[in-house]
Amino acid sequence: MLKITRLETFVIGDGPEIDPDQGGIEPLACLRVHTDGGLVGFSEVFRVPPGVVLATVGGPETHFGRLLIGQHITHPERLWQHVWDSLIHTNRRGWEIIILGALDVAIWDIYGQALGQPVWQLLGGVQRGPFQTHGETRKTNVVPYCTLVSDTWGGEAMIAQQTDRAARLLEMGYRAFKVEPMMSSPKDVVAMARQARQVLGPESTLMVDVGYLFNDVPTVARICRELEEFDIYFFETPFPVDSPEPYARLAELTSIPLAMGEHGVTRWEFLDMLDRGKVSVMQPYMTTCGGLTEAKRIVDLAVSRGALVCPGNWSTQILGAASIHLAAYSPITPFIEFAPAEVFDSPLRRELQEAGFPVKNGVIEFPNSPGIGYQFPSHLESKFRID
Repeated sequence: MLKITRLETFVIGDGPEIDPDQGGIEPLACLRVHTDGGLVGFSEVFRVPPGVVLATVGGPETHFGRLLIGQHITHPERLWQHVWDSLIHTNRRGWEIIILGALDVAIWDIYGQALGQPVWQLLGGVQRGPFQTHGETRKTNVVPYCTLVSDTWGGEAMIAQQTDRAARLLEMGYRAFKVEPMMSSPKDVVAMARQARQVLGPESTLMVDVGYLFNDVPTVARICRELEEFDIYFFETPFPVDSPEPYARLAELTSIPLAMGEHGVTRWEFLDMLDRGKVSVMQPYMTTCGGLTEAKRIVDLAVSRGALVCPGNWSTQILGAASIHLAAYSPITPFIEFAPAEVFDSPLRRELQEAGFPVKNGVIEFPNSPGIGYQFPSHLESKFRID
């Protein structure tokens, strides 16, 4: 039985000259979990200040080192629960759970390697019943949807750049796209969707994300009425997620599914949005939500409510690799988010994508290598290291 012997953290990024809001990789903490059998698990910690990770993930004197070093890996869920229970006198939200989520992904990586199985098989395999075998559900792959951002927000410059990037990616074989008319007017939101649909044609899947842009339901209801003609697969985060009430009111006024979840932490926040907010597309990040252990629970909650789970990922394909394993397990995950390196000025993003699972003919095949299966190129640690 493997025992955890060491936790290691390092920080990589593109550097200050490349803007993270334009596709660059901001300083990103990565971690390794070492075992006495030589197996090592790997993950990233998105949107937690690297200094927090460096201070809490390390030797036995650190917060998570004290909880995990010396523990036997009997099952990842046992270790998740061990840490969760140990945090009962803290807030069990925020950075603490995001870091737990990254550690959980790394431990699942080790567990799969030890058993010689891809993680998705150990989560439960492909959960699709014998009567759910029509062409759309009988799959061994998942479709990545390309998130498109622009160098400026609002107006024709934003619309032109995002639609140009969509056209380029469409030629490369991508099938699904999410435009982001953030920090824009209601008129620009509609114009962005209209022009994107014209460029992509009727067959491609189109999503719209406005990044918490609005506060009042009537304005967004008017926007949604205009968007409905463009066959929008989901409309992401029209409001801040502090309260589910605006989402619930909007859900009654539009046929477009509403989506949220990029910063959702633990199943309880997703459950609140499912039940009180009537949100029908959950977008957990595999580390932010609390790890694959917690993401699996979110899928199970969503299945029983007739919702979809489309994992979010405005980060790297280190995180994307874990998303693919959840998609393989989930019967309600037709898409995962993908930040395509082909259209962003980020050397690190390109190299991390090249090391990840390839996109071929617009899909990513479910992996068959043990563990998570992401092979982090060792030279990137020194080439892009941020101290």
